[in-house]
This record gives sequence, structure tokens and C-alpha cells, in this order.
Amino acid sequence: MIILIVFFIAFMYFFMIRPQKKQQQKRQEMLNQLKKGDPIVTIGGLHGVIDSIDQQAGTVVIDSDGIYLTFNLSAVRGVASRPATPAPAAKTEETVNTDEQRAAKDDANATTSEADSQATAADDTASEADNKQN
Repeated sequence: MIILIVFFIAFMYFFMIRPQKKQQQKRQEMLNQLKKGDPIVTIGGLHGVIDSIDQQAGTVVIDSDGIYLTFNLSAVRGVASRPATPAPAAKTEETVNTDEQRAAKDDANATTSEADSQATAADDTASEADNKQN
């Protein structure tokens, strides 16, 4: 019976308590590494950039599109990744390819439309001939 209780306590420690402590430690490290200019997301989903941090008071001031808001440090969910900006040269090449692809599609659609209109005209002529015979 005692072995079963010891096993149960060890099981709880390794599968419940220890992982939770590791998560808390990683979160505390993330909060300690925050600095001015870092993009963050709050637990409410607000995205902004850190304007100032007061570690003693446990607050952070966030700039969200020119609006400055003060939050507790515990309200920070995590650091948001900065969006990567593509190189201008690569963007113009993509635009050229896209324009060329659009032109090719338009030409193909125009050819298909002409063939469809000719087929429709032939069908109309055949229908008129059938009506005359009746």
C-alpha cells in the first residue's frame, strides 16, 4: 500500500508539477528579457510595441498605433514576431510574372470566348433552319 502511495506521488510530480514549473520558469525568463521596442501580444489579444517597462511596479506601457496603454507584466502573453519585409527587387519580379500570367490568361479567355460565340451562332442558325422546316 505504501509503495502505491509513493508511486502515485512520484507520478504526480513528474507529470503534473514539474512541467508546470518549467513553463513558469520559461515565462519568467521571457518577461525578464523584454525590452523597449519589442512587439508583444497581451492575453487579451492586443498587439503593440513596448514603450517602457517598470520591473519594480510590474507594469509595461504599450504603444498600440499611437495609443499608450499600461498593463501588468502578467498581462503579456508573449513576444510577437516581426513581419519580414520582402526585398523590392524580388517583389517587382513577382509583379512582372503575375502581369504576364494575367495577360496570357486574358488571351486564352478571349480565344475561348470567340470560339463559344461562334458555336452559339452556329447553333442559332441551325435552330432557325429547324423552325422553318416545321
